[in-house]
Amino acid sequence: MIRSMTAFARQETQADWGTVTCEIRTVNHRYLEPSFRLPEALRELENDFRDHLRRTLGRGKVDVGIRLQQNEAAGSGLSINDRIAGELNDAVNYVNRLLDNPAHISALEILRWPGVLDQQEPDLTPVRGAAKELFQRTVAELVSVREREGERLRPLFDERLQTINDLVAGVRSRMPELLQQQDQNLRERFRKAQVELDPERLSQEMVMQAQKADVAEELDRLDAHIREVQETLQRDEAVGRRLDFLMQELNREANTLSSKSIDAAVTRTAVDLKVLIEQMREQVQNLE
Repeated sequence: MIRSMTAFARQETQADWGTVTCEIRTVNHRYLEPSFRLPEALRELENDFRDHLRRTLGRGKVDVGIRLQQNEAAGSGLSINDRIAGELNDAVNYVNRLLDNPAHISALEILRWPGVLDQQEPDLTPVRGAAKELFQRTVAELVSVREREGERLRPLFDERLQTINDLVAGVRSRMPELLQQQDQNLRERFRKAQVELDPERLSQEMVMQAQKADVAEELDRLDAHIREVQETLQRDEAVGRRLDFLMQELNREANTLSSKSIDAAVTRTAVDLKVLIEQMREQVQNLE
């Protein structure tokens, strides 16, 4: 199954403590390159998220954004240390009795004294558990989107592969005629130039010309690469890199066919092949 590397997925979960939203965007990239924007409360989950992505995705630039909105009731609470506050008040009163002109100390100043005010941190265990489950759900949705986008490209590959196959078959069927025409043209050039060659030398020359123009191997390799692309598209794994390599091989054979062409129609066919291969290659660049 082919998968696109361009996709977007968004999931959200709500509970008594608040709301967590996860968004993941992916675009094409040679390797797997994740980046994260996480709230500080969930920062410790980043390594777990990276491991999950490595197990799930083959490659692509992955942008993960998670937002946490906690309810006020689930936030941090404040408590006063009565013992320290009382001791501090007693100390202030004692010092005031020693002074001629004691300064007034407000309650806010007492609260600022270290240890008087305790801040209770909320229990983030349920929040982190929900965030992990949400992240996995979002990744699953992302994979599904990538698969759907990849399947939309399959008709493009099938149509172009069939057209390439037809073009190759057309060249193959014309090769005997083209080689015969080349033989006649060679004889005609010798005749017009009034060059007398012994039959053996003429035969050798024709064999050499035929070998230079023979594209049977290139056509066979094109057929083999076409079958390999079709089989690769059926694999249930990441196939982008393999398809990219096969596009290079197809293009190489099309270039060789063009360079060995002895007919304008074959040259046009080679150009058409390269256009079709380039169209597929552009799409392959976006496959996982």
